[in-house]
Amino acid sequence: MKVEKSAPFIEHLVELRKRLIVIVVAVVVGMGVAWNFSGDLLKFIEKPLTGKTYLTEIKKDVYLKVKQYAPSIYSHYKLEQDINTPQKQHILNYSAPMEPFFMQCKISMLAGFVLVLPIVFYQVWLFIAPGLTHRERRMVVPFITAATVTFCVGAIFFLIIIWPVIINFSLSYEVEGLQSWFNISAYVNFCLRLILIFGLIFELPILTLLLSRFGIVSYQFLAPKRKYALLASSVVAAFHADLITMFVIMIPMYLMYEISIWVALIFGKKKVSILDEQGTVTA
Repeated sequence: MKVEKSAPFIEHLVELRKRLIVIVVAVVVGMGVAWNFSGDLLKFIEKPLTGKTYLTEIKKDVYLKVKQYAPSIYSHYKLEQDINTPQKQHILNYSAPMEPFFMQCKISMLAGFVLVLPIVFYQVWLFIAPGLTHRERRMVVPFITAATVTFCVGAIFFLIIIWPVIINFSLSYEVEGLQSWFNISAYVNFCLRLILIFGLIFELPILTLLLSRFGIVSYQFLAPKRKYALLASSVVAAFHADLITMFVIMIPMYLMYEISIWVALIFGKKKVSILDEQGTVTA
């Protein structure tokens, strides 16, 4: 009897191992492809260190508007000096042998993972497919497409919008006697970790869509739990020491939960109501 009960569990473990092996092989192949442009990716995440970001352009435009409409304020606070101050070039440094090589490996691994995301999500789908109905299994293509796109959108949103804010905030502490000296390992690891976090945060509506279509969660279940979602977002964000990083993680995470609530309301599985003979409605 014990063998019969444990057999399905062993089968699940074997199936899980099979899917994990395929994912690992796919990531290794993707890493090999991504290795060729890992240097360009490193240069991209280094761009905020040049001091020239969309934030500096916005700041310049605002100062010019102040000069046009409030020249007295512009001259009083010496905003012209701020605009014309040359941007300081910052560079990454390393202090251990082979450190840049290992960072190149990490960048290639994450880039390779992103390249093979359709394969990864397909393996996840194959693992859960035995528990789905025939109709639900037909959602495989929309699931893989939506999951891949949302992860990439989250990663790009972070790199283009959030990453410059974090680095600009860090560089704003530079004063005479206090200069930045970014280590390549700390810099790259911090960036890659946040890319993964934002990619996973943007997956939340897709996960909610699936669970709501399967009837596992609903709008009525999610809506009253907003305060717990806010608390959970704060706890996850609290693992990052600086205040600015905490907020840029907490706010998108909670916003994704709000979007998930409306996804469950719009696309969730609807209860079928029938009118019985007495005229009362039953689900």
